[in-house]
Amino acid sequence: MTMFLAVLFGAVVGFALGLTGGGGGVFAVPLLVFGLGIEPREAVGISLAAVGGTAISGALPRLLRKEIELRTGLLFAVSGMLGAPIGAYLSKFVPGNVLLTLFAFLMFVVAYRMWQKSKTPEVAAAAHCHPDANRAACQRDEDGKLILTSKCARLLVLVGIATGLLSGMFGVGGGFVIVPALVLFSGMHIHRAIATSLFVIVLISLSGFTSHLLSGNDFNWGLTIQFLVGGFAGMGLGSMLARKLKGPTLQRIFATAVALVAVFVIAKSTLL
Repeated sequence: MTMFLAVLFGAVVGFALGLTGGGGGVFAVPLLVFGLGIEPREAVGISLAAVGGTAISGALPRLLRKEIELRTGLLFAVSGMLGAPIGAYLSKFVPGNVLLTLFAFLMFVVAYRMWQKSKTPEVAAAAHCHPDANRAACQRDEDGKLILTSKCARLLVLVGIATGLLSGMFGVGGGFVIVPALVLFSGMHIHRAIATSLFVIVLISLSGFTSHLLSGNDFNWGLTIQFLVGGFAGMGLGSMLARKLKGPTLQRIFATAVALVAVFVIAKSTLL
């Protein structure tokens, strides 16, 4: 039964990643803690390994199709990898129930931001893509290529570090932060942002996972492999559906699901 649930929960995580380019860790941690009875800190490590491993299966084909913006993704990833060990270190000083409550609050914020962004996603991106948009820190040329000024680089590095902190502390790959950030701050198209997000998630998750292992936290390799089996299948399904649905629809579905999970986490964390 445990193996079946692990594969099923992994499929949910993979489906979320394939559909939106993020959200895997948002679902993985509560599913591990409340669905399989894993201790919160151990769940963080398993989540990082499962989310990162699943993201590889989605990032590779997109990389071959040249859908990933490597330069922007690497800038995000490197800065995120600096923040992940700090987040992992800080998580050791926070009680399990407090960690879950903070995690739920973060999910509420994410759900609200994604819902608001879904109302005018293309407008927001277009404003940042225009080379004459002086208020935008990051701008793009007529071919859509990012003009990486020092101001733009600093902004993306700061957002990347914040993403890494969240990854290490809460066991999330950071996709739910990366996708909106890439669209709103770098002017990237939503579909390219999803592809780039998966690439960044792989690297940031690797950093966070390594930090958790070096910190001496418990880790269940067998459960992680089962999670990954389901994750690969879910990634395929999510990716297929994402190509058929419009961006705003995907964002609203995801925002609603995240808010519901947050309510569940708060209700359960009070019982720990």
